[in-house]
Amino acid sequence: MKIPSSIWTLLIGILLTLVSLWYGQNHGLLPTAASDEATLVDGLFNAMMTVSIGIFLLVEGILIYSAFKYRRRAGDNADGSPVHGNVPLEILWTAIPAIIVIGISIYSFDVYNEMGGFDPHAMHSSPVTPQAMKMSGAAIAATLDDAPPSTEPNLNQEKSDEAMQDPATIPQKQNAPGVGIVSPTLGSTPEKQGKAPKLVVNVAALQYAWIFTYPDTGVTSGELHVPIGHEVELNMTANDVIHAFWVPEFRLKQDVIPGRQTEIRFTPSKVGEYTVICAELCGPYHGAMRTQVVVEKQDAFDQWTQEQLVASTEDLKQAVAVNPAEQSPSEFLSHYTTEMGIHPEILHQIHK
Repeated sequence: MKIPSSIWTLLIGILLTLVSLWYGQNHGLLPTAASDEATLVDGLFNAMMTVSIGIFLLVEGILIYSAFKYRRRAGDNADGSPVHGNVPLEILWTAIPAIIVIGISIYSFDVYNEMGGFDPHAMHSSPVTPQAMKMSGAAIAATLDDAPPSTEPNLNQEKSDEAMQDPATIPQKQNAPGVGIVSPTLGSTPEKQGKAPKLVVNVAALQYAWIFTYPDTGVTSGELHVPIGHEVELNMTANDVIHAFWVPEFRLKQDVIPGRQTEIRFTPSKVGEYTVICAELCGPYHGAMRTQVVVEKQDAFDQWTQEQLVASTEDLKQAVAVNPAEQSPSEFLSHYTTEMGIHPEILHQIHK
């Protein structure tokens, strides 16, 4: 009994769907998900992988079948039959990819929006400063020349000024004027938006290190320690060039820009040590700009904080008492910078 081609098509379609769905959820290509926000990104990635595997198997399967089925037989030297095209089929294979791309785009935007990446209320228009006018050119200046001055606060400038008052913030080589736009806060999910984070950390990025300051306690460290299950907000700025804060296990990445404050929020969900990577080419030692984020239980985090406070007090007393005059600054600081995870090249860059 010959099985109709329609039945074969249905069976093959079901098989491809099942294989795609299974592999899309069991590909094992992503690192450990260690934050609450990672589930949103993983869902999007799994959906894209499912669609991609289905299309790949379908296209490659048709190619292999056609190459075998319609291969030239031995002794067959005749020309192939002319093909004039099939308009409905061409419309179909154009419409289906278009629908898939639109669907993935909508899904991607929804995930980005769910993570606080797009918040129209955070986009604040403020008066153009004289410095910004010079940067923007005479055309913008002429356009705004007759506009009445706005009394609304420049949020970006306020945040920049506030961060510059933090003694742990590396001073900017050139303070960029506020342009009236606060960078969107990435990672703030709807259920947590508007609520104060459990832990706030100020982050200074420079070639080639991360420096983390806890304003509530005054602790400064080259590693980021956070308690599990508590939302963390990082307020970040760069001293020299653009850097990017990225922890693959958290599925979050945010640019760190000189003269501008950027924020990122996350809620760690798994105890462990994860690598913080600079994902923006920032110089010759870019590949070495790495440190650790340590997710630990609240008791362990509190103990680490107390240890840092005690150590900083003892180190300060020792530094004042026993700094030999014959040692260079880099030699004297080598012990402390090693404990903070700062490479010697970084001290050389700062000294220069």
